Amino acid sequence: MTNTGMFFRMLLSAVFRRRSRAVMAVVASLVGAATLSCLAMICIAVPQQMNQEMRAYGANLIVTPLADSENSKSGIDDAMVEHTTQMVSAKGSEKHATYRYENVRVNAAPYVMAGVNPAQVRNLNHHWVVDGSWPSAGKVLVGRDVADAMGLKVGGSITIGYRASDNAASSGQASQSGTGGTAQSGDESAQSGTDGTSDGQTSSGSTGAQQTQNGHVSSDIMDTSGTEFRVAGIVDTGGSEDSIIYALAGDVDKLTGSTRGVDVIEYSSGASDLTALVNSINDMTSMHVKAQQVTKITASDTRVITMLQTLFWIVSLVVLVFTLVGVGTTISSIVSQRRNEIGLRKALGASSHAIGVEFYVESAVYGLLGGLLGTATGYGMARWLCATVFERSIGFNWWLAVVSVVFSALVAVVASIPPVHRATRIDPAVVLREE
Repeated sequence: MTNTGMFFRMLLSAVFRRRSRAVMAVVASLVGAATLSCLAMICIAVPQQMNQEMRAYGANLIVTPLADSENSKSGIDDAMVEHTTQMVSAKGSEKHATYRYENVRVNAAPYVMAGVNPAQVRNLNHHWVVDGSWPSAGKVLVGRDVADAMGLKVGGSITIGYRASDNAASSGQASQSGTGGTAQSGDESAQSGTDGTSDGQTSSGSTGAQQTQNGHVSSDIMDTSGTEFRVAGIVDTGGSEDSIIYALAGDVDKLTGSTRGVDVIEYSSGASDLTALVNSINDMTSMHVKAQQVTKITASDTRVITMLQTLFWIVSLVVLVFTLVGVGTTISSIVSQRRNEIGLRKALGASSHAIGVEFYVESAVYGLLGGLLGTATGYGMARWLCATVFERSIGFNWWLAVVSVVFSALVAVVASIPPVHRATRIDPAVVLREE
């Protein structure tokens, strides 16, 4: 029999002759591998899904024309929208929606009207609660504040008037006044950079749209001229979006008698480095647009994911320590039981290196078995936890599984170093004298 054959025969004999100790070593590796693989799968999958979930609550990036550029009046044209979207999508997944804002009148009272693509807005803002349906040809979606102020109901009618003079001072001002709330209500960063706040959505048009005489609204307050629309639905977000009237972009073009670019592009970007993306857009001065983060959304997303990952590393460290202790204790017990065998083999000429290799391989076998069983168990635990706690599904990660098995074997080998080192220092003369 060759030396290799003899080696494996001795290895198998050692494993099967001490089944209870072998089972203990495998179980210790199994528990460690199951816990670590479960946490790793959750830590990888859940933040990704949480990121997607956070993206459903509105934009984390807005793009507007530069205030001192020609685009501030004409808006962002389709070509620039496409170019900007390509830049965003190159850095990660994205959803976007465009808005054209105009100051309009309803019974001479000033409001902001937004021309949108309903499919884009619906896909971007899953948190919007819409009673009725989204806007369509000849039908508008009105904010809750607008509906309450005018007593509007779904299926009712609203007459919207447009006066060029209301928008002559700054064609993009109405749009920008609605930007802050549309990007994400309450975000100071987005609002300050777009020349408006939620209050400004109505008040910006109020000063320029309503003609006053001696401090009072002029007699045309009951002027009902304009275009009649049906109320398709009422949107309730709890934010400044509730004070805006939404219509198809084509209907806004017809109402105003002109076609121009959009005033705001909102993005829900999955880019890993949103700041770098913002800087890359702003560095393209020829684009004549300005990009800004919606900081509250971005910060919340990052904070939640960071806390989850920190928890993973802390728990993983604790589990790793316990796994090392468990496997090391088991291997130490095995070595102690085989003390006489080791002494006899050294007396017969076996080298310390050969004895050490045998024990290391034996430990690796325990780690591999425990890793295989533990990884499978960890995946089952991860699926159950994601389904019951996070209400998410999780797929099997083969790369993570391989790493988990290999890591389990390495941990077992590392844990066996101290007891094996002691075993190789046994003096055969002392052992034989004890016999």
